[in-house]
Amino acid sequence: MPELSPRAMSLKKLLEEHTALAAPELVHDAGDQTLICHACGHRCRIAPDHAGVCRMRFNHAGQLRVPRGYVAGLAIDPIEKKPFYHVLPGRAALSFGMLGCNFHCPFCQNWVSSQTLRDPHAIVEPSLATSQQIVDLALEHDCPVVTSTYNEPLITAEWAVEICTLAHNRGLYGAMVSNGHGTPEVLEYIRPCVQLFKTDLKSFRKGTYNRLGGALQHVLDTIRTAHEMGFWVEVVTLVVPELNDSDAELADIAGFIASASVDIPWHVTAFHPTYQLTDPPPTPVDRLLAAYDIGRRAGLRYVYPGNVAGGVGDRENTHCHNCNRILIERRGFRTHRVDLRAGKCPDCGTTIPGVWAPPTAVGE
Repeated sequence: MPELSPRAMSLKKLLEEHTALAAPELVHDAGDQTLICHACGHRCRIAPDHAGVCRMRFNHAGQLRVPRGYVAGLAIDPIEKKPFYHVLPGRAALSFGMLGCNFHCPFCQNWVSSQTLRDPHAIVEPSLATSQQIVDLALEHDCPVVTSTYNEPLITAEWAVEICTLAHNRGLYGAMVSNGHGTPEVLEYIRPCVQLFKTDLKSFRKGTYNRLGGALQHVLDTIRTAHEMGFWVEVVTLVVPELNDSDAELADIAGFIASASVDIPWHVTAFHPTYQLTDPPPTPVDRLLAAYDIGRRAGLRYVYPGNVAGGVGDRENTHCHNCNRILIERRGFRTHRVDLRAGKCPDCGTTIPGVWAPPTAVGE
């Protein structure tokens, strides 16, 4: 690991001061003050005065300390940007993020926040915040969804649960935008207040995941388990030339998603050179269209090419899987028309899977 600069050391100290105890469900005492963290699939074994792979969860005197009380990113986004295409189309999400990640992807679009304490150039000044302030902002700006995003939300699950519990009680949905490198324990922990779960499926090759800092099987298990537990799940694959864009690998990804559920939307999005991966060219549109065709042949009902607004014909739209009527018309992150009747196609009456109704406050 590169030596931290004085500025990074100052940030490290600041982050250590804004922590809380880990949720009991997400930590196991292995004896001799060594702790095992269950927030993600790494299940880090953390000795005293050491941190896990994410650098954010650390052992202080035999107690696991985890991030709390700040944001490194806060914005109002179209729900389509997360991306959730089958959740309240046209509405907004209050997005909040912290720092750190359990992966080190060379093509990370949010590397300045995700690679904090790992990359000496990844320095973001966080802002102190309370969970109540974040939920109040969502209510003030008419955002029916609060979303933990920008960094990896599973490694800051306690903070997300604090916010999403308040949001749930005020009639908002809780969401996570994750790399999916989870555990059954963390899914159980977030389930009471998080209803929406977007996860990446970056590759279907073990070696690729190893290079990114994770394990393919943990991601596959998380997708399947999250769907079985009743989360609304959408899956994203960033299609990167020469990394995961072969017909064979795309077919493997599509086949797996279909085996979990043909109703899970699959977003196949275009890569643009960034961070440490600047050699491959942007993803050609024809590869996104090929991925679309592969997903449909695998039986997936909803495949959405993305990151090329207006460049893929009507494939950004949601069609009824029974009669093919256009139900939701989109261009990029903008929804132009929604034509659903209580979650059903107005022509043939087919139920369209998704989260179409606004949430209600607890007790209503």
